[in-house]
Parts: sequence; structure tokens; C-alpha cells
Amino acid sequence: MSEAASGAVEKLRGSTVINEIKKAGVRHILSVPDLHTSKGLLHPIAVDPEFKLIRVCKEDEILGIAAGLTYGNLRSLMLVQYTGFLYAMNAIRGVAIEQKLPVCMMIGLLGKEPGVLPTESRRFGLRIIEPILDVLGIPHTCIETDADTPRISAAIEEAWRTSRPTAILIGGRPEA
Repeated sequence: MSEAASGAVEKLRGSTVINEIKKAGVRHILSVPDLHTSKGLLHPIAVDPEFKLIRVCKEDEILGIAAGLTYGNLRSLMLVQYTGFLYAMNAIRGVAIEQKLPVCMMIGLLGKEPGVLPTESRRFGLRIIEPILDVLGIPHTCIETDADTPRISAAIEEAWRTSRPTAILIGGRPEA
């Protein structure tokens, strides 16, 4: 039965996403404030004593910090909007891809229509994210509901196993 037929709307809870991040051994969150994920993810992460939140001014700065943490065998997660991902592409290419580092990116898809694939969005910026990730050779998965969240820890584990970057697209707006 579809969501519309049942009247139920599947949710994406920030707490479920955070549990998967923790399950993957991530304790450092690197972030530029992100309107899409702030209420459900960034704020709870900021007050969680299990995380070290490192706020930066620009997305490309995150890559150097993430690289340094990987050299110390410390897992981190970038938390940015898709516009910030686009802004930081050269740093992503030069640091994460060419250096073959397990940089994990959680990319908020602000304005993505529920139930619509990012590549079919009315928003041009959203439509190009997955094709760009494909061209860069960065594996990616899109998370829209709590049912999708086990793919978060799996993607992070795979990034560390293969020593290559990964992208976790947040298509649903995480609720607090």
C-alpha cells in the first residue's frame, strides 16, 4: 500500500541517522551550518557529548580537516548542503579522490521533493548531484526515511574498507 493510500508518511528521524553515524564509529562531525539538516541533525549532534563538532566557514576547509583526521585513523563525517558540495568539488577531487582517502560526506538535498529521485527533481542543482558523483567515481546512497538509514553505517564502513570517499545524500528532512 502506498503512503498516500494509507495516509502514513514515512519519517526520517535525526536520532535514527545519528545512531547509524555512531554505529560506524564516527565521532568527529565537520560542518558548515546546513539549513536542511540543522534542526534534526546538527543541533542534536552539537549537544551530544559523544561527538566532537568542528564548525568551519567554508566547505573546502572541511576537506583538509577530514584528511588530517584520516591520517590519525579517526573517522569523521562532513555535513553540508548540496550547494556546499558543489562549491568544494575541487578540494574533494584533490584531497579525497586523488589521495584515496575515506572522506565521508553527508549532503543535505535542500528542497528535494518527497518521493522524487534527485535526478528527477525540478531543481537543477539537485538533478546534477548524482551524475557528478558518478563522474567523480564516488559511491553514493540517498536516505529519505528511517528504513533507509542502515545504508549510512554501511557506506561509511565501505569507505574505510576501500579507502575512498563516499556520499550519503539526505533527501528527507530529518526531524528532531
